[in-house]
Amino acid sequence: MQMQSRFRSDRRLTARMGVTLFLLGLLYVGFVAALIVLLKSWVLVAVIAAAMLAAQYWFSDRVALYAMHGRVVEREEYPELHGVVDRLCAQADMPKPVVAVSSMDMPNAFATGRNPDHAVVCVTTGLLRRLEPAELEGVLAHELSHVAHKDVAVITVASFLGVIAGLMVRFAFYSQLFRGRKDQNTMAVFAAVMGVSAAVYAISFLLIRALSRYRELAADRAAAQLTGRPSALASALTKVCGDIARIPMKDLRTAQAFNAFYFTPALGSGAAFSRLLSTHPSLEQRLDQLGRISTELGEAAAPGKAG
Repeated sequence: MQMQSRFRSDRRLTARMGVTLFLLGLLYVGFVAALIVLLKSWVLVAVIAAAMLAAQYWFSDRVALYAMHGRVVEREEYPELHGVVDRLCAQADMPKPVVAVSSMDMPNAFATGRNPDHAVVCVTTGLLRRLEPAELEGVLAHELSHVAHKDVAVITVASFLGVIAGLMVRFAFYSQLFRGRKDQNTMAVFAAVMGVSAAVYAISFLLIRALSRYRELAADRAAAQLTGRPSALASALTKVCGDIARIPMKDLRTAQAFNAFYFTPALGSGAAFSRLLSTHPSLEQRLDQLGRISTELGEAAAPGKAG
């Protein structure tokens, strides 16, 4: 049996992605219908939003690397890192992504890019310093699973509706602010646009967060099955989550905009409410799943006790 099957299409993940995109599509149709009734300039806003989506889709890897101070590294500079990526890509029978390193002490990793042929996997120096080789392998397998399942592209497309809704709020607000139109009908339209846009943004936000949490569990599952060592991934999770909780909040703020792409979210220890709307499942959920996989694989060490 070829190792390629380890990263075969995840039916449950595909189904959840399909349902989420379908619901977002229905929401989008209703949103556009409301805009047609309320505004005459909705086409311009949709065109601007589409342009932003295209830019995000085509240039997400460059934007993410720039924002996170990442740089592409060659094999001569990080031979061990390249070696792990080479081995995992061979096992999964997938193209090797560009390898990058971010000079941040926050231990984390992320994958970005519109498809497996145009992908980047980036790890921070803080992660490389803290993890053992087997733990690093588990984290990289997790990120490669995102690449193989085209998670980044799906999340980018799913975010399109939220982008439009957010732009509509700003467009309606500033158009009224600068035009100075104060008649009752105009104010009613303004309030309606703001209300509809805010509601659509909130619903799309919750749907995308739910999808993102499931795709993280799917990536953990795929990584554990590819490496055959769920306990190593569990150990990495425990280390990274514990260390991130001790990172000063001011150092986490820069990273939080990219939480959906990270191995674990950049959240401080006091972010209980934020975790309810998190892009990632809780550490307990992830460890429980890895524990079940460890039992299925007959692994000797229990992942909940690793590391």
